[in-house]
Amino acid sequence: MDIIEQVTEMAKRAKAASYILMNISTDLKNGALRAVAASLDKNRGEIKRRNALDIENGRKKNLTAAFLDRLMLDDSRIDAMIKSLNDVIALPDPAGEITSSVKRPNGMEVLKMRMPLGVVGIIFESRPNVCVEASSLTLKSGNSVILRGGSDAFNSNTCLGGLIREAIASAGLPADAVSVVATTDREAVGEMLKLKQYIDVIIPRGGKGLVDFVAENSRIPVIYHDAGVCHTYVDADCDIAMAVRVSVNAKAQRPSTCNSMETLLVNAAIAEKFLPAVEAELLKAKVSIKADESAMKYLKSAAPAVEEDFYREYNDYILNIKIVGTIDAAIAHINKYGSHHSDAIITSDALAAARFEKEVDSAAVFVNASTRLHDGFEFGLGAEMGISNQKLHVRGPMALKELTSEKYVVRGSGQIRG
Repeated sequence: MDIIEQVTEMAKRAKAASYILMNISTDLKNGALRAVAASLDKNRGEIKRRNALDIENGRKKNLTAAFLDRLMLDDSRIDAMIKSLNDVIALPDPAGEITSSVKRPNGMEVLKMRMPLGVVGIIFESRPNVCVEASSLTLKSGNSVILRGGSDAFNSNTCLGGLIREAIASAGLPADAVSVVATTDREAVGEMLKLKQYIDVIIPRGGKGLVDFVAENSRIPVIYHDAGVCHTYVDADCDIAMAVRVSVNAKAQRPSTCNSMETLLVNAAIAEKFLPAVEAELLKAKVSIKADESAMKYLKSAAPAVEEDFYREYNDYILNIKIVGTIDAAIAHINKYGSHHSDAIITSDALAAARFEKEVDSAAVFVNASTRLHDGFEFGLGAEMGISNQKLHVRGPMALKELTSEKYVVRGSGQIRG
């Protein structure tokens, strides 16, 4: 069986499984997720062994430290995957929820009900934990999922996918509710994007190249998890100590993530006081700084930033710094150079905060908080499929409810149209 036949057969089986999942009880779904959690715990050694193959291959390819960090599955990451499963178990099941009900004058009742999307295809790069998070969310919301990970995480993804399939089958769910495309052949991605009769939505998670390829080639509706060119603006009226703490966290807590800060904008009125203080802490965190000409006179370690740098998602210990004269200039910069993902303001001025909240065109805006908090767990949503920075049908973390759509249910007693 060639690649096209394999992917097509996988999609057919996933579609059949999705119809079974529509009638599965919440208790059975939760039991399956508990089985997955137990399997991950039991098979830690095998997971780490298979992951070590990917890490070794990545080092041979001279992948960056940040990229290798995204690949890594150690005990703490396995613990985090198990916790994510338990968090999803604790969440309400959205499938079948009645979200509205209206009684018409003729006695007909018009309701809206949450229903699974069907089959979700997720194409992602580097992070093998996506296998577990995506599977937990799709299963709990009543969807099937087809996972196609990056070649650099092939061993980890196939290991996790196999464990998940075995666990859910042992708990009474169809194994085909979770499938992993077990090939590094890129033709498999192209084929997935054609199968609109079986796959209901595609979610790409990765760099701009991947997202652009999917957007240009998919015949299936796409929900983008696009680049994270995120900003923090430090306003003239702010708590300097807070601004330093939040800014360093936004950049250095885990720079390989999509919600880490890439550009720090600083109001000119506090640049002389703030920039040396934040530079000292950034250097302790091993962050390299690029700065515009006006900022460089306050920074000892900065290299010059060029125009293209402000569009760049580094996913690394590199940060742009730019001085702006007003909040207007900060907002204009963010809306021009950003990716409409996660942007923050540090300010003590309520009016400035209100303007930033309304005028910054991003999936999430933060006032006096780190952009690193843009996350399904931190928002109380449990695991997430990704963070959407488009506007339809979801914006922000794509969690359980976002994996459903609403259909109309009409209940009557013989009404007809006159």
